Amino acid sequence: MDIEKSLTRKITLRIIPFVMVLYTAAYVDRSAVGFAQLHMSTDIGVDSAAYGFGAGLFFLAYFLFEVPSNWIMPKVGPRRWFARILVSWGLITALMAAAQGPISFYILRFLLGAAEAGFYPGILYYLTEWYPQRNRTKATGVFVMAAPLAFLIMSPLAGWLLGVTGLGLVGWQWLFVVVGGVAVLLAIPTLLFLHDNPRTAPWITAEEADWIDAELEKDRQELGQVDHGNPFKALLDKNVLLFAALFFPSTVGIYGLSYWLPQVVKEFADSDLHTGLLTAVPYIFALIGIWITSRWAARFSENWIPLAAIFAGAAVGIGFSTLVASPVAQLACLSLAAFCLYSIAGVFWALPTLYVVGATAAVGIAAINSFGNLGGFVGPYVVGVIVQSTGTTKVGMLFLAVVLLLGAAGTLAAKAVRSRAKAGPAGPLKVMSC
Repeated sequence: MDIEKSLTRKITLRIIPFVMVLYTAAYVDRSAVGFAQLHMSTDIGVDSAAYGFGAGLFFLAYFLFEVPSNWIMPKVGPRRWFARILVSWGLITALMAAAQGPISFYILRFLLGAAEAGFYPGILYYLTEWYPQRNRTKATGVFVMAAPLAFLIMSPLAGWLLGVTGLGLVGWQWLFVVVGGVAVLLAIPTLLFLHDNPRTAPWITAEEADWIDAELEKDRQELGQVDHGNPFKALLDKNVLLFAALFFPSTVGIYGLSYWLPQVVKEFADSDLHTGLLTAVPYIFALIGIWITSRWAARFSENWIPLAAIFAGAAVGIGFSTLVASPVAQLACLSLAAFCLYSIAGVFWALPTLYVVGATAAVGIAAINSFGNLGGFVGPYVVGVIVQSTGTTKVGMLFLAVVLLLGAAGTLAAKAVRSRAKAGPAGPLKVMSC
């Protein structure tokens, strides 16, 4: 047990802060458009419906290219593949500054999704190579803190950059150039300091690598985890589709809120900088939420109940934000929504990784994430259409609240089905790929 405590701490300190930085850059890049839209609409004619469609196209491309990306990654190695992803998405983000209208905006958003595809599930798979199952909820919970941290950094930065002009570029263009350039530069330390697995890391001893291998093998035996010769068969498994369906409402909520939050806040803010600063507030609560819920969920053998409770809390926060008139009350409700929404990932991903390992895990996680992330298309697009037709964000937020309530109900239904299957002669459900 001593080696487990010391080694887990060493791995966490060496790996998690670095992948958090990378994921923060990813979220900053994909979310910059939410702030750019504050001025793009008048500069290049991208209205609310066009913005919602373009924001969602990112996730359509993500859906199409994520599984192939994660299939390639174990063959190339995470270090090189992550560096490639950073360079490609950084360059495309910078090119967003050259968008001239809705069509070029759509094309660049689609290309950005294709470039970034595989990064998030790639890191989730990467963590399964370092941590035994019992330590993954906390590790994943710390890692996904990068998402709200990105918005916490992005909100005031974007508010300031929107006021910058020079070299023939206006504020929203500088925003894309700066965040894209940072992603490209991060490819350098990725190549220099990231290691593909414990066996290739010089700071892991042979004894420690043996311990990790032994613990991962125990998980395979005790949990019936599967890694077959044809990992693509995991795409057809009903349980992979189940987890994808459960992940879908969270992405509808997260991206529907994050891409439109600046617009919601702008209704009671008096400047771009003020909008940026106030938009950062819910993400402070999101960080707190991830920290608390990942530790709470770790007390459960499986995370069904925490996941359902978090879905419900997010629905309440978003729903009530439309019913209160006070800006302070609105911000409090949105903070509750962010507290819950960004806690979902750390709690959710401990469920599907109970059952898959190796190349099957890489493809299975990517499949769940890519199918689930279609919600990232649905959320921004539907909210955009609603805003365009009603002239207010309130009805759009109510739509998100209903979807999240369905997520809570679906989680409880899945738990009930799994409990019945576990009690029956067939034994526990497993994600199979044979």
